[in-house]
Amino acid sequence: MTDARPLGADEATFIAAVRSDDTARFALITERHRRELQVHCYRMLANYEDAQDMTQETFLRAWNKRESFRGHAALRTWLYRIATNACLDFLEKRNDRTPVPSELPDPGSEVLYLQPYPDRMLPEDPQESVVARETIELAFIVAVQHLPPRQRAVFILRDVLGWPASKAADALEVTVASVTSALQRARVTMREQLPDRRLDWRSPSTHELSDDERGVVKSYTDAHERNDLDGLMSLLRDELRFAMLPDMGTVLMTAKDAADGWVSGGLFQRGYDDWRCITTTVNHMPAAVLYLRTPDDPEYRLFAIAVLHIVDGKIAELTGFDATDKPWLDLAPTL
Repeated sequence: MTDARPLGADEATFIAAVRSDDTARFALITERHRRELQVHCYRMLANYEDAQDMTQETFLRAWNKRESFRGHAALRTWLYRIATNACLDFLEKRNDRTPVPSELPDPGSEVLYLQPYPDRMLPEDPQESVVARETIELAFIVAVQHLPPRQRAVFILRDVLGWPASKAADALEVTVASVTSALQRARVTMREQLPDRRLDWRSPSTHELSDDERGVVKSYTDAHERNDLDGLMSLLRDELRFAMLPDMGTVLMTAKDAADGWVSGGLFQRGYDDWRCITTTVNHMPAAVLYLRTPDDPEYRLFAIAVLHIVDGKIAELTGFDATDKPWLDLAPTL
């Protein structure tokens, strides 16, 4: 990503809007960047609702600081800088006020904050690798949360957005040496968290699901509707990374342990054995939306969404979310 040289159309229009105090034109120009800025905030915060709030905070700060924009950097760069610092300020307050429950099996930010991101809210015309599939998938978002906030910001600006060290240093008001050091430490952590993933985040990648992924998620929904535990187990990798958020963190278990856990928790038993499922995508990942009908209810009601990471025809990661409190996913409440 490079700054506009000479002064670009967006920058000139923005400066004219500032000089005339034209709020409508200001809103029109900045609104073009909403979706990509919201993705950026989501990577920083792992929470869709917080990302929405910080994107709005970015526009508010941009309006309040409008006189400081001179067009020396691209408008997009300037907005990313504001968004990054808004997220850092937010993280400082959030981390101070939110204790991590000690009884959680894997205490961490993923348990407290992680939310799925609706594909319909991703940029329709992404620039560079803003929404490269690997950088919006849940495993990546969780891994990034293991980085301290400043390292997180450096890593996203440098290795996801492709900013040069000097631009990242300017945005964070630190030295280039500090950026370089933070990036080295961040890369080590990311390799530890994602040992089986490719680490070249800026390489182009397809957003489309493969035929393999579509087939597996269809088999998953069919087996779920039939209460076919053996069929479900056959779709799971021998070592499955499983989480049901926010109740439990990500744990590594066998396919049989996962199935046994579902049964002991009441699933596929009377009252929890009449399912209908639909397929969708979130975070550029295949997902199954589960609807349950209880014996005294004529309708199937929204129950959960299971987000799947599929490798070589098997489900390697399954992350479940309660879907009833997430209106932004735009899921029908009943079938």
